[in-house]
Amino acid sequence: MTQRRRRPSRTPRPKQARGRSRVGERFEAMAGPIAHGGHVVVRVPTGSADDGEPESRVVFVRHALPGERVVLEITEGTDGDRFWRGDAVEVLEAAPGRVVPPCPYAGPHKCGGCDFQHVAPSTQLELKTAVLREQLLRLARLDPADPLLDTPVEPVPADPADPSGPAVPDGLRWRTRQSYARTPSGERAMRLHRSHDVIPIDDCVIARTDAREPAPGTVTELVLGKEFTVAADGFWQVHPGAPPTLVTTVLELLDPRPGESVLDLYAGVGLFAAFLSERVGPDGRVVAIEGDRRASELSRVNVPAAEVTAGDVGQILATSYDDPVDLVVLDPPREGARRAVVEQVAARTPHAVAYVACDPAALARDVAIFAEHGYRLAALRAFDLFPMTHHFECVALLEKTGSGRRRTDAV
Repeated sequence: MTQRRRRPSRTPRPKQARGRSRVGERFEAMAGPIAHGGHVVVRVPTGSADDGEPESRVVFVRHALPGERVVLEITEGTDGDRFWRGDAVEVLEAAPGRVVPPCPYAGPHKCGGCDFQHVAPSTQLELKTAVLREQLLRLARLDPADPLLDTPVEPVPADPADPSGPAVPDGLRWRTRQSYARTPSGERAMRLHRSHDVIPIDDCVIARTDAREPAPGTVTELVLGKEFTVAADGFWQVHPGAPPTLVTTVLELLDPRPGESVLDLYAGVGLFAAFLSERVGPDGRVVAIEGDRRASELSRVNVPAAEVTAGDVGQILATSYDDPVDLVVLDPPREGARRAVVEQVAARTPHAVAYVACDPAALARDVAIFAEHGYRLAALRAFDLFPMTHHFECVALLEKTGSGRRRTDAV
C-alpha cells in the first residue's frame, strides 16, 4: 500500500458548451436506484420530440435515497449532454433510511467529502451492497444465479487489536489521517463537490480527534504484530481496521504454503509481502513490485526477505519475472489493473490471484478480463472501510480453472 492512489492536481480541460445550460433549474421527481459514485438515478422530463413523444434526461443526484420524492437542482448539464448532475435540495417524501446528517457541513452546496451523511449506517451498507451486485452483473457479466452476487458489504472493527469488536460507531471518527484545503485567509476548509471552491470548517466528524495531517518524514504503523515504516505523506489506509482486515482476508483466501512463489503487485511499502514472505518461508519467493520509488525503498526496509523492484508494474512484467508463479496479489490504483497487467499476470499461470480493489467497477472489468484467460471468481469479501462515503474495498479470489490447487471455501 503506497501513495499510488494520489494523483497530482490537474486543471481540467474547459468543457465545451453543448447548448443551453440547465444549471440551476429545479425539478420534482422520484429518485430511482443507487448508482456507483454515491448518486441515485433520476429521470426528469425535458419536453417533447419532433414526433410528439415525451423526452427525458438522466440525472445523477446526490443527497437523495432510492424511492424518495425530491426537488432536485441541476448542478451540471446542458441541452446537448447525455446526462446531467444534480442535488436533492428538498425532500418531499423521505425514505426509511434517511437521517439528519451528523455533520453541519454535509448537504447540497456544502462539503463534497461525504456522500452518505444523510443515510443511516445500516442503509449505507445496503446501498453499497447493491452497487457491488450491479457492477458484477453488468461489467463482470456474472451469471445472475451466482451466489457471489449476494456478497454483503461488511462493517469493519474500529479497533485493529480487537477484530471481533464493534465497528466504527455511527460511521464517525474513523479517519486516522486527514487533509484539508485552506481559505484565502488560511482557515481550515473542505472543497465542494467537483469544485475548487472551499467551505471553512471547524471539525470533520469522520476524522479522529487525533488524526494527523500529511507531513514530511516517516511514521511507524503496527499491523498484526509487525511494524511498517511509512512515508508520513504517502498512502496508508486511513481506517484503523483496514490493514489487518485486508491482510487476514488475503491470507485466508490464498492460503500460501511453504516453498511457493508469489508476485505482490502494486506492493506499496510491503504490507502484504511481509506476511506472504513469512508464510512461504525461506524456500519460497516473494517479488514485490511498486511504482512509487519512495514506497519501494521503504518496502526493502519493511520486508528484507522479499525481492523488491521499483517501477511501472505493466512495464516491469513485460520484461522481467516471466517465470510461472504460484500466487499473485493485486492491489492496483482506483482505475484497476487493466488489460495489459491482467494478461501479464495470466501469462504466469498462477493457481490463484487475490485482487484487492477500492473500486467495484474496475474490479468487475478486470474480473471479466481474467475470465477470458480461464480464471473464475471463486470467493469475494467486501468491507466498509469508508463510512459516510460511497467508497468500499473488496478482496476477490480468482482461481485458474482446473488447477485443482486452491481452496474455494476459504472465507
